[in-house]
Amino acid sequence: MKSSPAVSLFGAKAADSAIRRWLSPLLFLAVVALSVSLLYRAATPAVSFPPMTTVRVELSPPVAVWQPVGVAEASDPISSSSLPPVQRPVDAAVASDPEPISSAPSVQNMPESQDVRLERVLKAAATEDNTVILTSLNAFWASPGSVLDLFLESFRIGNGTSELLSHLVIVAVDGKAYGRCLAVHPHCFHLKTEGVDYSGEKVFNTPEYLDMMWARLDFLRLILEKGYNFIFSDVDIMWFRNPLLYFYPDGDFQTSCDNFLGDPTNLKNWPNNGFNYVKSNNRSIEFYKYWYSSRARFPGVHEQNVFNIIKFDQHIQQIGVRIRFLSTERFGGFCEPSRDLNKVCTMHANCCIGLRRKIDDLRAMLDDWRKFVSLPPGTRISRRFSWSVPRSCRL
Repeated sequence: MKSSPAVSLFGAKAADSAIRRWLSPLLFLAVVALSVSLLYRAATPAVSFPPMTTVRVELSPPVAVWQPVGVAEASDPISSSSLPPVQRPVDAAVASDPEPISSAPSVQNMPESQDVRLERVLKAAATEDNTVILTSLNAFWASPGSVLDLFLESFRIGNGTSELLSHLVIVAVDGKAYGRCLAVHPHCFHLKTEGVDYSGEKVFNTPEYLDMMWARLDFLRLILEKGYNFIFSDVDIMWFRNPLLYFYPDGDFQTSCDNFLGDPTNLKNWPNNGFNYVKSNNRSIEFYKYWYSSRARFPGVHEQNVFNIIKFDQHIQQIGVRIRFLSTERFGGFCEPSRDLNKVCTMHANCCIGLRRKIDDLRAMLDDWRKFVSLPPGTRISRRFSWSVPRSCRL
C-alpha cells in the first residue's frame, strides 16, 4: 500500500522545522566560544625562546683548605654521604653553597705545584736585592766526581765566593740530577718537562741539545717575570772571584764572550750565553720574549747564534734593552782565556767538546788556582800568573 503524498510532505516539513529550531542556539554557542578564545590569546603574553648556546666551563685548580695539624683527628666532620641529596641550579651551587668537606688535608701534606715550589726555592736563595745565581744540569753532568763537584769546589776555594753558594739554585732537568743535587746542595729545583728525557749526554748542536738550550732560555724568562735578577752560569764555569763587583751598572743584559773586541757596547763582540747577568725589568723581559720567539725564524739554530743575529734587529733598539759584553780579562774561557789570575773572576771550559776532556782541564784549572793562592801576596801581585790550560781541550 503506497503512502499518501500528504503524509510524505508532512514528514519533510516536520524535519526541517526541527533543524531550524536547534540551529540558532548552536550558532550562538559557537560565536561565544570563538570570542572567549580570542580574548584569552590577547591577554596571554608571547614567550620567545632563545637559540641554544654552548656553555663553556673553565675549571680552576682545587683550593686547599688550611687546617692546623692535629685538628683533623679531634674533629668529627659530617660525611657528605649521610646528607640527603640537595638539588640546586648548576650555575649557582658551587659559588654560593659549597658541599660539606668530609676530610680536609693539612697544608703540610698538600703537594706543591711546580710554580709554588720554584717560588719557594728562589725566595730562600735570593739576596736582599732579589738576585739569584742559577745553573742547570742533567744526570750526565751530576754524577759523583763529575762537573758538578768541580763547579761547587771552585766556589769553596775562590776569593770571596764561598758565601755565594747560599744564593745558588741548581736547576735539575731530570730526577737523577735532582737527587744528586739534594745530596750536595740546599737549593735545588726539579724542572719537569712532560714527555722529554734530558738525562743523557746531549751532544753540542744536536736536536736534543738545542731543545734543552731553548727550554732553558724560556725558563730564564720566567725567572725575570717573577721579579728576580739572575746570574746564570753553565756548570762547566769555575768561579774564582765575586763577579757582582765587576758588572756594568747600566747594563740590563750582560753576557760573557768567546771573543771580546775591547768595547763592552760593541755589538760585534762574539757572545757566549753560558754566563749572563740580567736585571729583571720590562726591557729585559721583552727582550727574552723576542729572543725566544725568534726560534721560529731560525729553525735548527742554537739560541746563542740566534742572539748573535737578532742583537742587530731594529726591534731590540725599540725595546731599549741595554746590552753589555763582559771582558774576557775577567770572564774568560778556553776560547779566549783570562791571562791574569790576579783579575780573573770566572773561567769557562768552552770551545771543548767531550765530558772527559772538560773534566781533565777543569781539574787542572783548579790546581792552577790552588798553587796561585798558596803563594805569598806580594809574589802573586808582582808576577803575572796564567793558566796551564787548555790542554786536553786543545786536542
